[in-house]
Amino acid sequence: MWFRQDLRLMDNPALVAASESEQLVPIYIFDEENSGDAALGASTKLWLYNSLKALNEQLENKLRFLRGDPKILLPKLVAENYIDSIFWNRCYEPWQINRDTAIKTQLIGKGYNVESFNGSLLWEPWQVMKKDNTPYKVFTPFYRKGCLNAESPRIPLDAPNLVLAEKDNFCGLDRLNELNLIAKNKWGDKVICNWEIGEKVANKKLNNFLDDGLEGYKENRNYPSKNNVSRLSPHIHWGEISVNTIWYKSKSYLNFKKINELDADQFLAELGWREFSYSLLYNFPNLPSKNLQERFDNFKWLKNSNFLNAWKEGKTGYPIVDAGMRELWQTGYMHNRLRMIVGSFLVKNLLIDWRDGEKWFWESLVDADLASNSAGWQWIAGCGADAAPYFRIFNPVTQGQKFDNDGTYTKKYVPELLSLPNKYLFSPWEAPQNILSNAGIKLGIDYPFPIVDLKQSREKALATFTNLKVISSLDI
Repeated sequence: MWFRQDLRLMDNPALVAASESEQLVPIYIFDEENSGDAALGASTKLWLYNSLKALNEQLENKLRFLRGDPKILLPKLVAENYIDSIFWNRCYEPWQINRDTAIKTQLIGKGYNVESFNGSLLWEPWQVMKKDNTPYKVFTPFYRKGCLNAESPRIPLDAPNLVLAEKDNFCGLDRLNELNLIAKNKWGDKVICNWEIGEKVANKKLNNFLDDGLEGYKENRNYPSKNNVSRLSPHIHWGEISVNTIWYKSKSYLNFKKINELDADQFLAELGWREFSYSLLYNFPNLPSKNLQERFDNFKWLKNSNFLNAWKEGKTGYPIVDAGMRELWQTGYMHNRLRMIVGSFLVKNLLIDWRDGEKWFWESLVDADLASNSAGWQWIAGCGADAAPYFRIFNPVTQGQKFDNDGTYTKKYVPELLSLPNKYLFSPWEAPQNILSNAGIKLGIDYPFPIVDLKQSREKALATFTNLKVISSLDI
């Protein structure tokens, strides 16, 4: 059993199939030979290390760890150990599709039994297509017409009984620490202390969310200080819990009237957005690097390292933006509303290429996911499928006032503004000098002045895109 992004025992189709063998050899291969630009960022490596550690404990410490090219390692492993069948759950990143196809062809050609399964998505990307067999480019028809009218997702499977081969029988495989997934530094310790990791935690977190967080989800999911987000995304990405489990357990709560139908529908639709992102990545493999709307290819993004670094460090002078970026650095996570706010600020106020933002999220997020990250940034920039029109620019002042009115979230991550009255919290440059003095704040010293003017930067962005005749041709 080749574990990949399915680090769990419950509802694991490949593991169930593999369990029918007389003995099972569970392996994980850390592959940076084929990943290219999609090589894991520091935060996801940190999560992966701890997730593998939890899975290994579930597998009685018999999980084998390898590092290198699976195209070389797998044929060698099966040949040397008289293995006749190999099982895995499919991954959908373009580089993994290419690699796995080559491996499958090679092994089958040598007479081995190779079986792959869908353990990551509710629907395969090729299952949900328009009537003319072309991919959807707008979310609502993709989800409402395509997904919900397709065959129902697979019912979750129980964890199988496993007969695991003794680890001593298989030589030359690395221990987990030898995969070199984590750097020994204070940053990693600080990030990981915010999380519990593994299958048991993921299932417990889902139950807690359904019991205490899903009521009011449709509205309250927009407020970063409220307990109405599941924070399941990193668990989902690494397959510590399956989306099928989440789908059916959520529906069971709805059927028993434990949750409001509107809240449940919105939560399930968020799973639909993930499916949509994977459909886009599957059908448009260049999604992480190329504008889906080619008319954006002529846009001249600014190359301003000072702006980009200020954004990364949470020192833009706009408190809600800075709070989001600091949450990311300190915890490896950012609330979804904040992802939209900070993304809009980067591409539309600073006019910095969305790909620079995507790369920073890829490096910093514990839930960094190639499909969701790429689709999300293209949506924010206005150049992707079902994208926000370019003239939809999130105002960080009004966004903060609306979604963090009492300042709980912002002051947590921007503590230098703790004593500033909420009236001026999201625009401290407007506060009278005596108010700033009473709060112990010297702008430019304790907290930065805004790096750009909101009105001027918005007008510049709109003018630039109008000149490129982008706005008039957008499909709104």
